[in-house]
Amino acid sequence: MSIEVKDLSFSYGRHKVLDGLNFTVEDGELVGVLGPNGVGKSTLFRCILGLNTNYTGTILVNGKDIRHLSIKERAREVSYIPQSHAPVYDYEVLDVVLMAAGSDLKMLSNPGCKQRARAFEALERVGIQDFANRLYTQISGGEQQLVLIARAIAQNASTIVMDEPTSALDYGNTVRVLSCVRQLAREGLSIVQSTHNPDQAFLYSDQALVLKGGRIAAYGRPHDVITSELISSLYGIDVEVNSLYGDKVRVCVPVSEIER
Repeated sequence: MSIEVKDLSFSYGRHKVLDGLNFTVEDGELVGVLGPNGVGKSTLFRCILGLNTNYTGTILVNGKDIRHLSIKERAREVSYIPQSHAPVYDYEVLDVVLMAAGSDLKMLSNPGCKQRARAFEALERVGIQDFANRLYTQISGGEQQLVLIARAIAQNASTIVMDEPTSALDYGNTVRVLSCVRQLAREGLSIVQSTHNPDQAFLYSDQALVLKGGRIAAYGRPHDVITSELISSLYGIDVEVNSLYGDKVRVCVPVSEIER
């Protein structure tokens, strides 16, 4: 399995954010992490990435204890796509992706043909190879997010963590990015991504991990665990979960808006 979390707890001072989390992410699985603001989603990701190390419990990535790996070793196991990215320099798109393709290089070494080929192949996998020589700062937000996904692929890790990858995107780019993410999971990558939209979990995720009060409120197939009662409890609003297209799609609708 790709990720195994055992009895994970984490506190900021006396404030416990994560409390006794246990779950696994299988190879080739897309897991959507749901929960209100401040519930610990980003903290969980920082623990999985090895950025927060003063937790209790165990986190294994591809069978390796992430806390005992060096930065370079972690980069070979798991890559990260942040919620937002503010570029400083006018790098070309290919160069942005190439920055992650050198985990097998020594310090101060220049990337060679092997790394450049890996970076271009990553751009092809997300369908933006024609952007290779365009400036990263001069493409749209959705295109930039696809570049970051390509960069994560070029890192050559089998596990990707994404923190709300579509939070700033319009509807079209949201669909393009999530369709790309789902396809990567079908190709064997294990992906964990957070979202505030239960409908996205229904449509794209293999599993839904629901956090509430620092604990796991539910974990399983979205159609099994995401209920009207659960969403109402999480977000403090009365909702109905409705089925469409022979239950291929489910949507959450606020009851107050239906009755208005």
